[in-house]
Amino acid sequence: MVRARSGVTVTRGRKRILKLTKGFRLSRHNLFRQSMVTLIRSRVYAFRDRRVRKRDFRRLWIARISAACRMRGMRYSQLIAGLNRAMVILDRKTLSEVAIHDPDTFTKIAELAKQSL
Repeated sequence: MVRARSGVTVTRGRKRILKLTKGFRLSRHNLFRQSMVTLIRSRVYAFRDRRVRKRDFRRLWIARISAACRMRGMRYSQLIAGLNRAMVILDRKTLSEVAIHDPDTFTKIAELAKQSL
């Protein structure tokens, strides 16, 4: 007996996959085989890029802190070394937010780091 490939279960599975590929371009959203391949690839990218996003944000924070340090006549590495010696525990995200939204406080932090070097 031949295997049925147009039954309710198979159709339901295909419909679920095609629903997930809504918004994909060209035939990738309405041809089952192509949509399956594209969906697998998109999930691989999503898995990878959840980790890459963390790296990207850290790079952004460091660039912001570095720019704020240069305006105050010091380098990023000097700031971080000074804060470590002063036993100040501030992460880079917080430092960049302070540098953007509260420059006076960042100046005080930079002075503290400079004194402890």
